[in-house]
Amino acid sequence: PKYRGNFAPQIARNAILRYSKEGDTVLVPMVGSGTTLIETRLLNRKGIGIDINKNALDITLQNLKFEGEFKYTQTVKKGDVRNLKGIKDNSIDLIVTHPPYLNIINYSEDTEGDLSLISNITKFCDELEKGIKEFLRVLKENKFCAILIGDTRKSCHYIPLAYYVMERFLKNGFILREDIIKTQHNCNST
Repeated sequence: PKYRGNFAPQIARNAILRYSKEGDTVLVPMVGSGTTLIETRLLNRKGIGIDINKNALDITLQNLKFEGEFKYTQTVKKGDVRNLKGIKDNSIDLIVTHPPYLNIINYSEDTEGDLSLISNITKFCDELEKGIKEFLRVLKENKFCAILIGDTRKSCHYIPLAYYVMERFLKNGFILREDIIKTQHNCNST
């Protein structure tokens, strides 16, 4: 809860349970505070968390410090979603990601390459698309990528960001399995 824009653990858990099995490798690009990696650890999956922001990595490592009997140690490393060097082609069983919603929340002040610093929708989608191509490269055939992204408002105008992002995934060879709508309550403009 101390990390703005964090992933609800039950959403990450449901995606992991639905689209992977014990022992699978789950990639968590843009790992943030590590919510999804915590769930991979609890559910006996091999988790790889990547983020461009050193602060996010530090928070993730801290959040993974809890006791228990777990089969796998999660990997946390600095990296850029647009270049997943070090991850082999067709080696990942599931990708679970929660990209920033443009620059609604800035996760750093000046980290080069931080997508949360981009305010232009087209530029944001162009940069994210580089990552989408990497996702397709590292994902095993007939496996899944789960994306949590929402729409937003800017200057009182509705921006269908989820639509724009999904369009880029489809354009690059992904096939839509399902679209799940997360309802939010107690918002100023729900």
